[in-house]
Amino acid sequence: MARAARDEQFDQAVIDDRAPSVGHLFRDRVAKSAGEVAFQYPDGDQWASLTWAQTADRAYALAAGLVDLGVEPEERVALASSTRLEWVLSDLAVMCVGAATTTIYPTTLAGDVAYIVADSGSRVVIAEDDAQVAKLLSRKEELGDLLAIVVIDGEGDGDRVLTFAELEERGRARLEQEPELIDQRIDGLTPDHLATIIYTSGTTGRPKGVRLPHSAWTYEAASVDAIKILGSDDLQYLWLPLAHVFGKVLLVLPLQIGFPTAVDGRVDKIVDNLAVVKPTFMGAAPRIFEKAYGKITTMIAEEGGVKAKLFDWAFGVGGQAADARAAEKPVGGLLGLQHTLADKLVLSKIRERFGGRIRFFISGSAALNQDVARWFDSAGLLILEGYGLTETSAASFVNRPVEGSYQFGSVGWPLPGTEVRIADDGEILLRGPGVTTGYHKLDDVTRESLDEDNWFHTGDIGELDDNGFLRITDRKKDLFKTSGGKYVAPSAIESMFKGICPYASQLVIEGDGRNFVSALITLDPDAIQGWAEHRGMTGRSYAEIVGSPEAREMVQGYVDELNTKLNRWEQVKQFIILDHDLSIEEGDLTPSMKLKRRVVTAKYKDQLDTLYGG
Repeated sequence: MARAARDEQFDQAVIDDRAPSVGHLFRDRVAKSAGEVAFQYPDGDQWASLTWAQTADRAYALAAGLVDLGVEPEERVALASSTRLEWVLSDLAVMCVGAATTTIYPTTLAGDVAYIVADSGSRVVIAEDDAQVAKLLSRKEELGDLLAIVVIDGEGDGDRVLTFAELEERGRARLEQEPELIDQRIDGLTPDHLATIIYTSGTTGRPKGVRLPHSAWTYEAASVDAIKILGSDDLQYLWLPLAHVFGKVLLVLPLQIGFPTAVDGRVDKIVDNLAVVKPTFMGAAPRIFEKAYGKITTMIAEEGGVKAKLFDWAFGVGGQAADARAAEKPVGGLLGLQHTLADKLVLSKIRERFGGRIRFFISGSAALNQDVARWFDSAGLLILEGYGLTETSAASFVNRPVEGSYQFGSVGWPLPGTEVRIADDGEILLRGPGVTTGYHKLDDVTRESLDEDNWFHTGDIGELDDNGFLRITDRKKDLFKTSGGKYVAPSAIESMFKGICPYASQLVIEGDGRNFVSALITLDPDAIQGWAEHRGMTGRSYAEIVGSPEAREMVQGYVDELNTKLNRWEQVKQFIILDHDLSIEEGDLTPSMKLKRRVVTAKYKDQLDTLYGG
């Protein structure tokens, strides 16, 4: 029996005694762990590392460089880069200097980059390479009162564009004159000082800048520390975009807890890096787990024969053992013997693909399919789903890695200090130290989202069970009603399909005001190539493969399976397979890979209309 959330044991003193700011938190960690490894990072074909003392040395130099450029407390410094060591050092420098980080995805288009820089009032932009600098210079009239651009991989111009090394050198020269400069800046920080403005990707309209003070981040770190799911002997692998709130919170946790972090944002290197780094935990979006699940299961299925039968048997046994663990029952007797054999022959080899030391994964930013989560758990790889928003500094809810303290399909219990309420219409309301102080320069929007009692209206629909576990139904604005008057929650159906069909990339449910539900479907380019090779389609283009009768028949089978799990009015009656995948570049997805539902359904309206006789 799962324990009620109110009975959870946690260390309230850790939360009450938290540091005044992220700068204080970082300085305290350096004092406690100076000689221990803080960050690992790729250096050519090898991995290098920095101790906490070495990290502070570089971060302080960069911070002093920002001061030398004229950056004042609470002024903004924008970071336009992928996840890498320099992003980490830059953000720490901004936190120590008392400025505020504005995050920008490297995939963001030039117009939106200029808008974010200008709207945030950023005084400096730290850009990853010449391509990011070119975006800025192409819109330089729109950038506002910008002091400088700093390029990490690229050349300066001796004027307005500095190199990362030049910024660090300027800082070191400044520190020689004023060695206490950065400590004095940290000493002046308070919990209410602005730390970050993160612009929500925005599935419609311009992105909104979410203002988060230092107290939000120190609360997040302290509350996770208080529930004791991580320790100083853990090792994090961090690849998530640090422009996203999920990645950002995972960067604050090691400052509080003291574990080292391996940093590399190259998505195509995740599997290779896991084998080398051998982390104990990793955060990821559901798509990463879906792709891994799809790749492994389809590869085994295509091989067939004895190997496929052994694989299926082992995962069946692993699933029974996982169910026993979840019910807090011993895995003994015949099941214990079978599980030992299954683990030796198959399951341990799956774990080795992920480094062999994973204690758990953390999934966030979108709904995780239960079937995918159970498949990983059968292999001994627990995925803890969590929930939060940019406006709540990422984590508001998370499952715990203890039997009876997690439930698949739920996002777990609230972090200590976070309050939750379900409104009459099912909307999830949150209140606590992690909640935003408001949207940047958007007072009217702030009042719409934050009521007078400081409850944040999330826009998500959900329910709490008797044991305190929260389940998310859908986005409030995404719910639609068919012409028959029945409500449909599209996100839940889309997530379900990705767990059923290992070749799926995207499923977009349509049916608002229609007499039945239809869908746009795209197939994963990597997975479908392997499928095609086993059917004599080697060398054919993606469009030819997905447009083939064989692909149509395959997808129809998975749609039929999906429909057996749905109410009659939710079932997908017709669908279109697009001849290309959805992408950020084409405006179908946000930079954080969230579906722009209204944009996509509007773009393909003519094709969808044909399904309804239009």
